Amino acid sequence: MSGCHGPRMKMNPDLHQDKKPSWIKVRLPNDPVFWSTKSLVTDLKLVTVCEEAQCPNRWECWGQGTATFMIAGEKCTRACGFCAVKTAKPDALEDDEPHRVAEATRRMKLNHVVITAVARDDLRDGGAEHFQQTIEAVRALNPGIIIEVLVPDFNDRDWALQMVMDARPHIFNHNLETVERLTPLVRSRAQYQRSLAVLKKAKAMVDGKVATKSGMMLGLGERREEVLQAMDDLLDHDVTVLTLGQYLRPTPRHLPVVDYLHPDQFDDYKQVALEKGFRHVASGPLVRSSYHAADFRPELDILEDVEKTGSTHGLDLQPEDLPIPAARKEFVRGSVA
Repeated sequence: MSGCHGPRMKMNPDLHQDKKPSWIKVRLPNDPVFWSTKSLVTDLKLVTVCEEAQCPNRWECWGQGTATFMIAGEKCTRACGFCAVKTAKPDALEDDEPHRVAEATRRMKLNHVVITAVARDDLRDGGAEHFQQTIEAVRALNPGIIIEVLVPDFNDRDWALQMVMDARPHIFNHNLETVERLTPLVRSRAQYQRSLAVLKKAKAMVDGKVATKSGMMLGLGERREEVLQAMDDLLDHDVTVLTLGQYLRPTPRHLPVVDYLHPDQFDDYKQVALEKGFRHVASGPLVRSSYHAADFRPELDILEDVEKTGSTHGLDLQPEDLPIPAARKEFVRGSVA
């Protein structure tokens, strides 16, 4: 373990393009909702990937009252070359965290929540049960909310993945992050084919009744044909939602930015992805996995597919009527004090 000193540089730092182009702009907060969101997160002692990963859109999203909650602590057991989240020995899981996340979604009156986590390779289940408990706690307090999870690979342990899927998130997101050739350089311990397998298995575990989503960062030296191959690989593994964004280096210790793609290139990739068969695509310099996540509504695709198969079981085709299990009794509690 490397402590909190960041990832070991695996690519030639001389490749880095230091000067950001004009289209990489971040708006600073000027909305009181931003500060109320920040206050709420602090009050409930929650961690957000918005802050930990230095997301360039956090000012905009928090100004709209949305946030992506990062559970299982802020210390990751992996040291990916692109990620700003610190690598260190993680703390013990907090038993009340699922309820604090649920209370945050209630106070923020969210219709769509994204829940992610650091990689917890120190835990036998990789944090899967904690995901399950958080999903169930959120659903118990907010029965109609759409729940999206952005998960690690759980070291490809099917029984751990099954725990998450048993809680029936509407949207399952696991990022491919980069093309196959660059995966060993960019992702700590993760494997390209394993990530694809996790996405496919997650969908199969619930008979296809979940929208699967993945994303990649561009600008790490990937070639166009490799990006198109990654799109094909994702489609072959039943992924329907794709996000493409510009990699931005968090610190000089992280991987270099080899290229800044022009917005027109992102537009081109979006058009190609849609033509290939993705149902929803977000592609742009500042796009991140959770950016405007609620705008896609891929959960409606699942209802549409259910309707086509004739197995609606009396559903009136509303997201809250997706065939999900009732929350376990231990999660039906009052608000967090």
